[in-house]
Amino acid sequence: MSTYASTRPAPYPSRAAHAHRNFIVQQGFAEPAAATCERQYSSLLFQPRLIAFTLVAAATLEAPFVFFAFGVVLWWSALLPRLNPFDALYNWALAPSSGVTLSMAPAPRRFSQFLGGSLALAIEASRTAGLRTTGLVLEVVLLAGVGAVVFVGFCTGSWVFHVLRGRVDLAMRTVPWATVDRIPVAPPYHRHDIPAR
Repeated sequence: MSTYASTRPAPYPSRAAHAHRNFIVQQGFAEPAAATCERQYSSLLFQPRLIAFTLVAAATLEAPFVFFAFGVVLWWSALLPRLNPFDALYNWALAPSSGVTLSMAPAPRRFSQFLGGSLALAIEASRTAGLRTTGLVLEVVLLAGVGAVVFVGFCTGSWVFHVLRGRVDLAMRTVPWATVDRIPVAPPYHRHDIPAR
């Protein structure tokens, strides 16, 4: 259930649990129940973890076509969220054991996918055009962004979305290191949740 109260005591048992809750809200989903927060957080990290593994392999093997493929898939996921292949793979392979099914991504998560896809396509275009240094810089930016999601629980794309929408207060209160005693305001554009089975 979404809450529009500005502050109240955190119902989460630890700072890490609160940071995971912040990530879920930052992605545009409704306030998670404390009992299911960790499973929801883990399910939302499936896509970034898969992307991080593949992008590190592509950068190591210097395979620019992988960046092009990921750019297209991420744009596809942003533009047609009901047909997101990452969510479909998770729901098929892991949802039965986790008890969490991924639903259509809200606007902040889709915006982040669009930004990631744009960076991946720009990397491939730079490499194809012979702009190796530009491609390398963009690879570092993309890998840093994906790394921030995977290791810290901070999504730069979703954070930028909130800022561009004029919701700087929400953006600042959903960073992982936000104080535990503050609960962010749920975004008014939220229409979907991650239903627990």
